[in-house]
Amino acid sequence: MRIISGKNKGKQLIAPSKLPVRPTTDFAKEALFNILNNDYYFEQLSVLDLFTGTGNLSYEFASRGCPAVIAVDSYNACIQFVNKTARELNYPITALKADVFEYLKRTKQQFDVIFADPPYDFPLEKIALIVQLVFDNELLNEDGILIIEHSTRTDTSTLPFFSYEKKYGGCVFSFFEKDLDT
Repeated sequence: MRIISGKNKGKQLIAPSKLPVRPTTDFAKEALFNILNNDYYFEQLSVLDLFTGTGNLSYEFASRGCPAVIAVDSYNACIQFVNKTARELNYPITALKADVFEYLKRTKQQFDVIFADPPYDFPLEKIALIVQLVFDNELLNEDGILIIEHSTRTDTSTLPFFSYEKKYGGCVFSFFEKDLDT
């Protein structure tokens, strides 16, 4: 895994092999950040990274200047790795060990970008619950966006607040936004 842009561009990070993760590929990550770069100033973003795993996306946001990133995962080893790496790179990442659904139910914080990368075999009903919790609990700032990474076998286009999707190989990023007309 490497950081593709920002103050630590090109930095290689080696995650422990025992982590139960599937990191986003560099190709897909670069494409995602090219999309975000057109709409956001990273230096002004608050980010929530759900199912953070190795922290791959959190590091990318922090390297690009995001002042606040919260990374949530239920695996202690993932949280330990993210905290260690964030300290070493002096990144403003707070890694929390928590169930993603419980976290979304109880947090009162709002974010500009919420990124979720659940396991690829995650059922659509659970993805729908993430969308529901984010929008029912008003966890996005105005003009905020929810991005869910999933496999091409999952179709999220019927879910509420769906805006569009981008496919990169076997990876899909689905974008969800508040309806600005309501």
